[in-house]
Amino acid sequence: MSFKVPRGTQDILPEQTAKWQKVESVLRELSRVYRYKEIRTPIFEQTELFQRGVGDTTDIVQKEMYTFEDRGGRSLTLRPEGTASAVRSYVEHKMFGNPDQPVKLSYMGPMFRYERQQAGRYRQFVQFGVEAIGSADPAIDAEVISLAMDIYQTVGLKDLKLVINSLGDKETRDAHRTALIQHFEPSIGEFCSDCQNRLAKNPLRILDCKKDHDHPLMKTAPALTDYLTESSAKYFDQVKKYLEVLGIAYEVDPNLVRGLDYYNHTAFEIMSTADGFGAITTLCGGGRYNGLVEDIGGPDVPGIGFAMSIERLLLALEAEGIKLDVEDGLDLYVVAIGDEAKLKSAELISSFRAKGISADMDYVDRKMKAQMKSADRLGAKFVIVLGDTEMEEEAVNVKEMETGNQEKIPFHDLVNYLLENK
Repeated sequence: MSFKVPRGTQDILPEQTAKWQKVESVLRELSRVYRYKEIRTPIFEQTELFQRGVGDTTDIVQKEMYTFEDRGGRSLTLRPEGTASAVRSYVEHKMFGNPDQPVKLSYMGPMFRYERQQAGRYRQFVQFGVEAIGSADPAIDAEVISLAMDIYQTVGLKDLKLVINSLGDKETRDAHRTALIQHFEPSIGEFCSDCQNRLAKNPLRILDCKKDHDHPLMKTAPALTDYLTESSAKYFDQVKKYLEVLGIAYEVDPNLVRGLDYYNHTAFEIMSTADGFGAITTLCGGGRYNGLVEDIGGPDVPGIGFAMSIERLLLALEAEGIKLDVEDGLDLYVVAIGDEAKLKSAELISSFRAKGISADMDYVDRKMKAQMKSADRLGAKFVIVLGDTEMEEEAVNVKEMETGNQEKIPFHDLVNYLLENK
């Protein structure tokens, strides 16, 4: 019987992980610079957390969650996104009592959604995200967006577009909700069953429908920005001013609503405009979620954040033809001839590795020629051949593979020589 990875998952092979590690290092370094400290939450949570936190009218909750009962009869769900877990932890550990606010968190790890596999979209995928909880200042909205843009630009992406919108406050959304119902209700029978159910529960979700996005009524739907209260409009203007001060170009899209129920005020997406990237262009999305902390059992504390798929970031790099500068070279390969030389090789390699010098040797008893070919394939910078003569002289010729230059070095000086020339 043969086995394969489950549908919608992937193996990330050794030749690919160097790219992942490079991206992850950029994410961690920028999180440090922006002062977003890492939080690690469980891979599964109580199902109700996502029903309340993400919203029971979303596709995620209705169709995409991996939910199961444990042996105690409790309903648990593999996390489909990171914000609800981060906010749950914020409430549970009373981070709202920290003297320094907002609390700035980052996370990175696997998420799970049962959706149709497409390029860059998997049922198990790795998501990086940040949350800034405890501030209603439009400046923090701009900072969160700036961090997201900084990540993509640091890895070299240029074909980017930032789209923003305001979802307003409760008064704004109530007025807009009434207008949406009046707009869609006469022709709701032409829409999918999901949209028909959403009309009464949450008509804003209709604007985010993947099936009916080309319906003519979508283009003429009332824009939420037309219903912004004075305070909501002022807040949105301030966010835009901060983005302009930071030199971040943006477009306002009145139909941008995002796919989760907890958003209000600022919402944004970063898209790839690279040729050949695919039909789904979104790289990253986020927004403000004032009210979510309270919904999950905490105080009335505002928050904002974003999340991005690492898989889609790598796909965008591929679309733009960008090769990451990854350090995957081998400093030294030791070619050993004979049993005594092999023992000495193991001893020398141990001393090299103790000083941070990457080193390797043959473990399948290949001939010298085959070992040299292996050193070349592995991209070794230096090669030494250790045989009877070298054992007697306690010195070895160190060959630089790129130039062919060789230099005879005593065993006891090898570590210093390699450290100086690596």
